[in-house]
Amino acid sequence: LGIAPGEFFALLGPSGCGKTTCLRLIAGFDQPDRGQVLLDGEDVTGVPPFDRNVNTVFQDYALFPHMSVAENVAYGLRVRGVKAADRAARAREMLELVRLADYGERRPAQLSGGQKQRVALARALVNHPKVLLLDEPLGALDLKLREEMQAELKGLQQRLGITFVFVTHDQGEALSMADRVAVFSQGRIEQLDTPRQLYNRPRTAFVASFVGSANVVGADLAERLTGRRQSFAIRPELITILAGDERAPEGSVRCEGTLDDVLYHGASSRCHVRIDAQTVLAVARPESATAGSVLREGQPVRLAWRPDSAVSLEG
Repeated sequence: LGIAPGEFFALLGPSGCGKTTCLRLIAGFDQPDRGQVLLDGEDVTGVPPFDRNVNTVFQDYALFPHMSVAENVAYGLRVRGVKAADRAARAREMLELVRLADYGERRPAQLSGGQKQRVALARALVNHPKVLLLDEPLGALDLKLREEMQAELKGLQQRLGITFVFVTHDQGEALSMADRVAVFSQGRIEQLDTPRQLYNRPRTAFVASFVGSANVVGADLAERLTGRRQSFAIRPELITILAGDERAPEGSVRCEGTLDDVLYHGASSRCHVRIDAQTVLAVARPESATAGSVLREGQPVRLAWRPDSAVSLEG
């Protein structure tokens, strides 16, 4: 695994797949059984965490409750023996960077979750690390604040030019912020790619189903539908439910099924169509398409999609 200088890199995967372990190896909290950890080409495998030019932001923020915000931010400088005046100046600079310039005298208990997150970021950045490690830092925030912080984190990383390594199990976070994403499964990297490539061209069934909610069609059904015994994935929004006697476009892949249920999601509805005993395909149907036809559970439906909408899977 190689991460480029100045890259916003995400480690994505379900709980227990090895994301945080990888982060701890980079930080020096854990030692690898084999292999090396290189920082700017220098082998830091045996170097203790406090001697690596790397800082970590944790999900629980880990702020000192008895210290002011400014003292929390300056703590790393104090440990390194930086003079008080310089500590205070650099702490103010960092608090301005995270838009908390007027909060230096407050205690962590007087802050909101988003403000605590910014203080934790300022404290991690005050030493100007080469790499900033973020272990699910937005996990404790509510949805709206999490979305706001995603934009702030991305903007901050671009302004500073520091390498960010971001651990998350939330595919939306990874796709919206990262330059590249490594998708982990059971301790291995299934695919390492740009967010767009991961979504549009997943290589394995795991990546297809974990990054977005793709339909994975097994080899047996694939052979019946396309004539090729090759499993494939297709996104729900790329499948069309044909209305009434509507004809499928020339060259489309077509199949028939029974509507299991329809789930309303605002701008679209998600329809689950049973093709056979083993296969149910999810179809995203825009609400604009529902005006002329009402779908009911149990009714037969016809599906169609362009052949190039499907992505062949390895294995």
